[in-house]
Amino acid sequence: MTLSKSLVWFRRDLRAFDHAALHHALTSSNSVYCAVIYDNTILDSLPRADRRVEFIHASLAELDAELRQLGGYLIVRHADAAQAIPTLAAQLGVDAVFVNGDYEPQAIARDAAVANRLEAEGRRFFSYKDQVIFEKSEVLTLAGQNFSVFTPYKNAWLKRMAAEPDCVVPYSVEPHAARLAPPVDDAPLPTLREIGFEPTNLSALSIPTGMSGAAQLFEDFIGRIADYGEARNYPAVKGPSYLSVHLRFGTLSLRHLVRTVTELIARGAGGEGAPVWLSELIWRDFYAMILFNHPHVVERAFKPAYDAIAFETGPEADEAFAAWCEGRTGYPLVDAAMAQLNQTGYMHNRLRMVTACFLIKDLGIDWRRGEAYFALHLNDYDLSSNNGGWQWASSSGCDAQPYFRIFNPVTQSERFDAKGKFIRRYLPQLDGLSDKEIHAPWTVPPIVLAQKKVVLGKDYPAPIVRHDEARAKTLERYAVVKAG
Repeated sequence: MTLSKSLVWFRRDLRAFDHAALHHALTSSNSVYCAVIYDNTILDSLPRADRRVEFIHASLAELDAELRQLGGYLIVRHADAAQAIPTLAAQLGVDAVFVNGDYEPQAIARDAAVANRLEAEGRRFFSYKDQVIFEKSEVLTLAGQNFSVFTPYKNAWLKRMAAEPDCVVPYSVEPHAARLAPPVDDAPLPTLREIGFEPTNLSALSIPTGMSGAAQLFEDFIGRIADYGEARNYPAVKGPSYLSVHLRFGTLSLRHLVRTVTELIARGAGGEGAPVWLSELIWRDFYAMILFNHPHVVERAFKPAYDAIAFETGPEADEAFAAWCEGRTGYPLVDAAMAQLNQTGYMHNRLRMVTACFLIKDLGIDWRRGEAYFALHLNDYDLSSNNGGWQWASSSGCDAQPYFRIFNPVTQSERFDAKGKFIRRYLPQLDGLSDKEIHAPWTVPPIVLAQKKVVLGKDYPAPIVRHDEARAKTLERYAVVKAG
């Protein structure tokens, strides 16, 4: 296939290397344009100060600079992508539009609309796998069905990768870069304010952006990956890779990550942590597969029986939800975790489980409300993973924790933040409490709290719920599932 001119539409793949769509466009076209759309159908619902938009903006500046180094440039539009891409394709006179696939229901519908309009105008639409290693129904049970339990899925995933090593071979770009359409003088990138957004605290948080930021983080992580299996559980420890936002926006190559970590495992050089981290990458494929094959999970429980659960509603539930959002539940680990999310847009994975379980099973609030709050605030928000995590916590999802397994927030705090280092970082008003006292301040005698200048209800809230009573109510609430 040889095309005269083509357009590569960048979405969640903001890099100029190991890029499936860009590679295929360059190897099948004489001239290739590159474009990204600030899609106002998505952006209009966001707050004007949104770290993700600022992250994308910074990453696009680096992508444009890299494309210019290669001889091309980035066309940027702020519009409805479903309309803007066919319009741009017509203006440029391209024969085809190349993209990397997206598995979210709205993205699938958008791409179908774009493809239909392009086809009606005599142009073609090509979509490639890039953000996952295996997509849709590529990993199946022996009976030819999609998996709904992670461990057998992981085993089948690993088996298929071993049988098909080409699945992690990079898609070259630089050798074919001469086919990039040369830059034009009147193509400056819009400023953040020109697309309607304001600066955030992204730079103050020292969150590395773009391809270089992703490479920097990955290089740092590889040096400590051996400890990942244990270190990842402790929020005060530098245990995670911190690559989730880069995976979300594609400023790095998943193929490169998987190839690197599997080579470490093969050489016995990744310690106990490398296989654990590989499993985390496979979870991303798993949840993307679930979302694609079971799109009802966006609105409803993966397991239909769980839609019968009656969660708390009304003013009291609204106030409890607000307390959870604002980090004033009276449970220090939960409140510190929510402060981390609200201040930084990041939350440690262990704490995502703890806070989600607390909202659902201590406060009795619908998991969808928490899912939506995370979706609004997480820098690394990804529909499939966020939905999968929340349905796991609510026990309504595939391979979820049993409904009767309910995290005790104090026990979790004592186990995973034993010295209260993480709590003190985000709740400095509790700094004077001892390592033992800080996990449950309400158990400390008032005279002792007063000596340490902590007054419950003033300096720090008393618990809004008793865990043992909440646990009993949750078991009653979930009895409808057992009865069904």
